[in-house]
Amino acid sequence: MTLDVHDIEIRLLIEAIFLRYGHDFRDYAQASLRRRVLQAQLRMDAASISALQERVLHDPGQFAQLLQYLTVPVSEMFRDPAYFLALRRHVVPVLRTYPSLKVWVAGCSTGEEPYSLAILLLEEGLLERTILYATDINHASLEKARAGIFNLEAMQGFTRNYQRAGGAGSFSDYYTAAYGGAVFDKRLRDAITFADHSLATDAVFSETHLVSCRNVLIYFNRGLQDRALGLFHESLAYRGFLGMGSKETLDFSAYADRFESVSRPDRIYRKLPGRA
Repeated sequence: MTLDVHDIEIRLLIEAIFLRYGHDFRDYAQASLRRRVLQAQLRMDAASISALQERVLHDPGQFAQLLQYLTVPVSEMFRDPAYFLALRRHVVPVLRTYPSLKVWVAGCSTGEEPYSLAILLLEEGLLERTILYATDINHASLEKARAGIFNLEAMQGFTRNYQRAGGAGSFSDYYTAAYGGAVFDKRLRDAITFADHSLATDAVFSETHLVSCRNVLIYFNRGLQDRALGLFHESLAYRGFLGMGSKETLDFSAYADRFESVSRPDRIYRKLPGRA
């Protein structure tokens, strides 16, 4: 089979990124990856993908810029409010039975998801006994997440999501308008440990009671999806919970028989006992 020149260049670029920086995009869904690389080439004013590769190899700053296109750092707080409402109804009652909790948000982007979970856990009286890990491969996104500063204009939409997600108070109580944006409460920022972690190359780092990885696996091919699901299964404690994105499913994966559905419409699953 003869490959398109762009496809050859993309393969070489992705291999070069892996060898130079250790970031592995080789098993990402090709159609999505192709679209994002071509967009990066255009936006970064490179004459060709090969020219972009040369710049990325020799200039880490150019790689950091390219990474913004490859990792799609876009999210919102309480995205898919029904998911958070389902967590309150089906997962929180079980989490309350544990003396201490660990929660992992994989692919946390710029922090909207972990801050949403921190607010939910705070309102449910669980945040003080929870260690909340939030991981991503994009250093720029992680730094923004650590700062806890979001666009003030986005707060209106976030507030609507919060209310639909069963929010128990006033969303404005959790942030202060400052620095030209909305700065989230220090107790929320202090409750989250942000860290670099790749679902493509890294191993499990802790036992957890809830893993929330939403709208990430859709960018992986089947093999990498199964690798990520294997990490989540290994990380989860006995009868732990897994939350996925609205367009993602365990069906047809290598781990379909290792979880049971808790709320199928909201993509919340629970680890079945008895299988390593």
